[in-house]
Amino acid sequence: MTAVTESGHALVAPAARTTRTWQVVGRYGSLGMLAILVAIVAALAPTTFATSDNIINILNQSALSAVIAMGLTFALVTGEFDLSIGNIASLSGVLACKLIIDAGASIPVAFAVAVGVGAAIGLLNGFIVTVLNVNALVATLGVGTMAVGVNYAVADGQPVGLKDPDGFLAISLGRFLGIPYPVWIMIVLAVVLWLLLNRTVLGQSMQAVGGNPVAARLSGIRVERVRVVGFMICGTLAGLTGVLLATRTAGAAVSAGDSYLLSAFAAAFFGSAVLRDGQFHIVGTLVGVITVAVGFNAIALIGMETYWQYLFQGLLLIIGVGVGTVARRKTAGA
Repeated sequence: MTAVTESGHALVAPAARTTRTWQVVGRYGSLGMLAILVAIVAALAPTTFATSDNIINILNQSALSAVIAMGLTFALVTGEFDLSIGNIASLSGVLACKLIIDAGASIPVAFAVAVGVGAAIGLLNGFIVTVLNVNALVATLGVGTMAVGVNYAVADGQPVGLKDPDGFLAISLGRFLGIPYPVWIMIVLAVVLWLLLNRTVLGQSMQAVGGNPVAARLSGIRVERVRVVGFMICGTLAGLTGVLLATRTAGAAVSAGDSYLLSAFAAAFFGSAVLRDGQFHIVGTLVGVITVAVGFNAIALIGMETYWQYLFQGLLLIIGVGVGTVARRKTAGA
């Protein structure tokens, strides 16, 4: 509500100012936190943080987290969750290495099969959730646990290492224009996935389903099919993450990708408060991933213990959800 003074100037009521303040916090608070974090780290480690080599290192460390988190974003956009992505990544890495070692498969074939398995698991998740009508949290937790069992059966519970790893390692260690290949993969995927989510009928349908599934169904959108596709994209990118992770070490372990589950959720939820009012989107997820990477980099540069990474990541997840929720509640109640 506004009032007009004798001079003709409008006065904004306190409630309106409060609403606008919370709108700004809800949309730009995450970006502000990232800026503050960068400023603090730059002040604490001025000679090591703000260098081109360290920036490239942060982007390189962000690449795999970004790939799996962007895949998770598609499931979240449709209003679903996927707790199996870390297990899918672990299984895909082991499968790729085992195919090369035991079956003599070429690297492209091993990549394709491992990523295809990720897509198949995503399809299974979608089937269980949409056809059997099982809650997504329960379904993906169960499927992820099954993936762990398959993983142990394939690898016999042991790490899998390549005997001739040069070609495999070149995928992660190689550079183009001075920038590591994984960073280019992250950039290209981000552009493609952003276009898919924002400039295609499928992407618009996913956002409609996540926003209001009843209205989406009444408008002719096949809600179940859209959700299945979201799970498949999520599983595919989780599989790709697992294979790329294996290229960094020329081998794979049965739990190598498990830790990506929390980082993906932290990035996606933190990113949902970037520029949009609690909506999951690709740009926000990337901001979330980079925020996590900057925090981890800061902890390493300052010389803090490793456990601070888990504390930071958990805190970021809480803030990402909490700030957006409080901002929406204050805005709605004003």
